[in-house]
Amino acid sequence: MPAAFIGHGSPMNALEANRYTAAWRAFGRQVPRPRAILAISAHWYINATAITVMPQPRTIHDFYGFPSELFDVQYPAPGLPELAEEVAEVVHPTWVGADVDSWGIDHGTWSVLVHAFPDASVPVVQLSINADKPLDYHLDLGAKLAPLRERGVLILGSGNVVHNLRAMQWDLGEHGYDWARRFDEDAKALILSDPADVGRLREHPDYRAAVPTPDHFIPWLYVAGLASVATDQLDVLADGYVYGSLSMTAYTLGLTPGEDVGADSEVPPQAPSFPADASNI
Repeated sequence: MPAAFIGHGSPMNALEANRYTAAWRAFGRQVPRPRAILAISAHWYINATAITVMPQPRTIHDFYGFPSELFDVQYPAPGLPELAEEVAEVVHPTWVGADVDSWGIDHGTWSVLVHAFPDASVPVVQLSINADKPLDYHLDLGAKLAPLRERGVLILGSGNVVHNLRAMQWDLGEHGYDWARRFDEDAKALILSDPADVGRLREHPDYRAAVPTPDHFIPWLYVAGLASVATDQLDVLADGYVYGSLSMTAYTLGLTPGEDVGADSEVPPQAPSFPADASNI
C-alpha cells in the first residue's frame, strides 16, 4: 500500500480547486482502496504519542477567522479502533496511548481527504505528534510503521516542509521567498536520495526560517522514515509555494504519479478574499 506526505497549506484548500487539490484527487483515484488511513497531521501536536480509537471520529474545525462554509464541512469517515493494537504491535517498545474521545479528524487530515477520498468511506485513524520528542524519534517511528503498509493501511503525513506563518504575505500567491525555495529544494534532494539522513536538515542555514516550529515539518519525517526502509520509490506528487513562506510539496511512496496528477495544473492556487487569521493554518 502506498504512503504519502501532503503539503496541505490553508484550510481553504478543502473548498478550492487548484493544482494541488487536483493532485490530491488524482492520488485518490490511483491508489488501491485502503483498508484504513493512518494520518499523522501537524494539528494533533501534544505531549504524548497517541492514536484515535473512537468508532466514529468527529470532524474538528481547529481554526478561526475563515468563512462559514469551511465550518460546515463534515468528513464522516468511520474509525477503526482495532488498528490501535496493530500500531502498538509494530512500534513496540514505543508506548502508544489510546484516545477515546479527545480528538477526531482535524483539518490537516480532512482538508486533504475531502479531495482524495470524497465519499469518506475509508476508515480514518490519527496518530498524534509527540511534541516532547526529538526529530529522530519521529523518523524512527515512521520506519517502524512500515509493516502496516503490507496490511492495507495507507499512511498519510500532512503538514508543510516550509511553514512560517509570521512571514506570510497573502498577496504573494504562488511566490516563494528565496530562503523557502532553498530549504524546500534541499529537503527534496535529501529525502529522494538519502531519506534516513533527513535529520541533518537541522543544520541547514535556512532551517530556523523554514521551520520556526516543528509541528508542520514532523509529518514529513514519518514518510522519510517509511522511505528509509522501503524498496519502492519515493516520488514528488506536486510542488510549489504559496504566500511566500509555505511549501506545498507533496510526495508519494510506492505510487508513481500518473499523467492525470497534473490535469488541472493550469488552475492556480486561490488566495483567500477575506481577512483570515493565519495562526491556525
